[in-house]
Amino acid sequence: MTRAAERVSSGRPLRARLGRDDIIMRGYMTVIAVYLVVALALPLWAMMSKSFSTYRFDLRLYEFQVSDEAGAFHAPPVTAHELNQRLRIASSADLATNADGRLPATSFFPDFSFRSPVKYRIRGTSDDAVYLVGSDRTSGTQWVELSSNEFRRVMLRPVAGRGLDNYSTYFSTPSLFHSIENSLFIAFVSTVITVTLAFGFAYALSRSCMPLKPVFRLVAVLPILVPSLLPGIALVYLFGNQGMLKELLLGHSIYGPIGIVIGSVFFTFPHAMIIITTALAISDARLYEAAVSLKASKWKTFWTVTIPGARYGLISAAFVVFNLVITDFGLPKVIGGQYNMLAVDIYKQVIGQQNFEMGAVVSVVLLVPALIAFAVDRFVNKRQVALLSARSVPYAPQPSRRFDWLCFGYCALIAVFLVGLVAVCQFAALVKFWPYDLSLSLRNYAFDLMDGGGWDSYYNSIEMALWTAVIGTFVVFTGAYMVEKTKGFDSGRSLFQLLAMLPMAIPGMVLGLAYIFFFNNPSNPLNALYGTMAILVICTVTHFYTVSHLTAVTALKQMDREFESVAASLKQPFYKLLSRVTVPVCLPAVLDISIYLFVNAMTTVSAVVFLYAPTTTLASVAVLNMDDAGDIAPAAAMGMMIFYTNAGARLVHAILSRGVLARTQAWRAR
Repeated sequence: MTRAAERVSSGRPLRARLGRDDIIMRGYMTVIAVYLVVALALPLWAMMSKSFSTYRFDLRLYEFQVSDEAGAFHAPPVTAHELNQRLRIASSADLATNADGRLPATSFFPDFSFRSPVKYRIRGTSDDAVYLVGSDRTSGTQWVELSSNEFRRVMLRPVAGRGLDNYSTYFSTPSLFHSIENSLFIAFVSTVITVTLAFGFAYALSRSCMPLKPVFRLVAVLPILVPSLLPGIALVYLFGNQGMLKELLLGHSIYGPIGIVIGSVFFTFPHAMIIITTALAISDARLYEAAVSLKASKWKTFWTVTIPGARYGLISAAFVVFNLVITDFGLPKVIGGQYNMLAVDIYKQVIGQQNFEMGAVVSVVLLVPALIAFAVDRFVNKRQVALLSARSVPYAPQPSRRFDWLCFGYCALIAVFLVGLVAVCQFAALVKFWPYDLSLSLRNYAFDLMDGGGWDSYYNSIEMALWTAVIGTFVVFTGAYMVEKTKGFDSGRSLFQLLAMLPMAIPGMVLGLAYIFFFNNPSNPLNALYGTMAILVICTVTHFYTVSHLTAVTALKQMDREFESVAASLKQPFYKLLSRVTVPVCLPAVLDISIYLFVNAMTTVSAVVFLYAPTTTLASVAVLNMDDAGDIAPAAAMGMMIFYTNAGARLVHAILSRGVLARTQAWRAR
């Protein structure tokens, strides 16, 4: 009796025997999953852990003794805690600090003078006491005798602990806590304005026969090609203290919520427009024919047919815009002024105050609204798919002279806003000295003379973007292929999908800070990657992994599984099917993934602002550094270099797509 017959006779289920291809595919999927764990899950865990790390000065651990002027020690020893109780030098809140905190021992001796002939002794009351004498680390319970001049260099060090003290400090600090309110307010207002404007634009494109539709579609995606800092710089030139149109603000300042909202509408507009256009494109014409038959007015048809049909697209667009605004760092950093927001608070805590623990706390707080927005967006997307019907008839707009020209005028106003901000930046980049010398010059492009990184930053960005596009496309597409085409292994595939979807919910600032805690740890064997171009590529690929993965999976789902069955019957290995059939068929998606990764690698700021080294500065970071140094015009010039590079990459992508796809996608026209 065979083994299969024995299993059947015993009632045990039959298990398919794994072939060589199945083992290789599962193994490769496991490798990509391990990459996502190392590049995403473990850094996030390190950051979460850091947020619970507390550091506090325990004054009971230090004991002092002071001599008389003759150098004899007669007075009894006294702890720093007793001195503090007696003199009230430091409050309980003052004793909370960060990992690198230092407290001068002389602060407990108000009459201290380094010229005094008296001497001091210091020791720990336990082995946990650590203090510095200059740069020398000292610990233990042995007395250390120092002259007055030496004693002034003594610094007490904090004791590490675990707990919620960092969170308590955060929520009890008004300036920090207000950042939550500010971020939610800005995100809400920006979302309402952006979705409203984007819906009108998308409605005009899909429901009218107005002229120049392709031009408007092209203009609408311009903000994707520039870093989010650029609209902030443009608004400074338009409405700043020396701005061309500052009178239009009626005395209000552009530095704050007004500027952040306007800039947020600019850089989130294309994202909302694309989502809403897609939702409107799947409208069923039969519903409109029924409305005409029932003699419903256009207004009633709009509210009972158009809006309900696009409601999931509107909701999805709203949460995408909300997520983009609340997690953005570049725009509020440039034009936010004293108006604090969560992403900027992370930067201030880490770069400004070197308080990594509090930076981790702010990152965790920022994760909450981002995760909620992401979860709702995924739920809405699933419901949107369920609305599709095989019997749906595409809606075709009918010409209406008055309505078409009204839509044209509306889209023209939006186009002027989008193109205008980019044009202002280009003008500012060519002006010698705004607003006193408006003659044109290329002096602002002499980046090597500016603080920020020079032309090397620009070349580094191109190198990083190319590596990101090449490596990211390979990793993402092959990973998506394995998870989509692997037979069985349901638990492993589900885990992989979870890991692949997680990056979209992680703000760039949070990911960058998490990389510091994980990769900058000397005990980590991957520590050698820190400060190299490799870690910038890894971080960028991970940050933009989800959208690329969804693009690849969508393309792969269009292919019938019969291809795998035929290849198996012909005893062809999966990699031949992948290279000869799958990749050519999915080439449009492959090219889309590559250009998506390239463009985002050129424009990203938040994900890499903590990770670059002096030799790996990037163009987007150079824009930030130049703006910080007051070189606003050179910052605009560098931003425009990013724009032209991305525009050129898009053009090359279009040319390659047209030529390559004409040969590989001819079967689609049959």
